[in-house]
Amino acid sequence: MADLILKPLTPLGSDTPASITIGPVTITEVTNTALASLAARRGQTIADAAKAAGIPLPAPGRAEQAATYAAFWLGPDQWMVEAPYDTHEDITAILKPVFAETASLTEQTDAWARFDVNGDRLAAMFERMCNFDIATQSAGAATRTMMEHLGVYIVVRAPNHISVLGPRSSAASLHHALATAAKSAF
Repeated sequence: MADLILKPLTPLGSDTPASITIGPVTITEVTNTALASLAARRGQTIADAAKAAGIPLPAPGRAEQAATYAAFWLGPDQWMVEAPYDTHEDITAILKPVFAETASLTEQTDAWARFDVNGDRLAAMFERMCNFDIATQSAGAATRTMMEHLGVYIVVRAPNHISVLGPRSSAASLHHALATAAKSAF
């Protein structure tokens, strides 16, 4: 049998993350973030353990960034936790001792494709794609919505920086939708 060398590919199937600039907007594939879903188990409180580990637990519709970890709200007592991939490749193994039996953790890194959209006048682009009114949102807003028939998460990191997370299996469709909306708006 021949020696097989496996090499990782981005959600769009390339060796390196894609980046495209359309008018004032740049759409970049992000592959350097580890993801894990975190859910408190029934009757358990995880706030103290999360605080001790430096993991923010934002309120509904919100996202927060701490020193190492970031998180956005998914539902009652549920969050998506983000960390640098280089230091948290196996994020669930790192977080399991923090929460022990008080929470359930599920590896999510390879389930999602993340695209960061940077630039001015992002509301003009996003109003063509979803019902999340970007123009009225401030940094730290986060929601789940539909975009081109895909369930996605949108995180407003700054007025000119928005992250869109969609299913990895639909990465090409989501990227195409973002690019098409940018071309339409600008």
